[in-house]
Amino acid sequence: MLVAVGVAFMLVGCVEEPAVYIDQGQTISTEIGEEFVVALDANPTTGYNWEESYDETALKLVEKTFELGESDKKGLIGAGGIENFRFKAIGKGTTEITLVYKRLWEQEIAAQAVFKVDIK
Repeated sequence: MLVAVGVAFMLVGCVEEPAVYIDQGQTISTEIGEEFVVALDANPTTGYNWEESYDETALKLVEKTFELGESDKKGLIGAGGIENFRFKAIGKGTTEITLVYKRLWEQEIAAQAVFKVDIK
């Protein structure tokens, strides 16, 4: 019984972290069922946020999180960090993820990032 529990814990610890992409010039190559993360610099204290747009027949947004930058961890108020978009590939083909950085109440886009995704 103890051996089975130990093996189960070892298997849980072997879960591979998804690949992280920060360069929109790089094509994301993945397979159905695999997850990956798109990570972009962000500073929500300014009112700006990344808004995602993608083909929901090819990708599923699993999780959207914000990670404090080193400055925030040191107690500096108003410093930025990283916004993470965790996707799961659910359909074959080539598609794109478009992210726009803007304030919800404004039409002007401060930045845009487009990631090409190839799903096999």
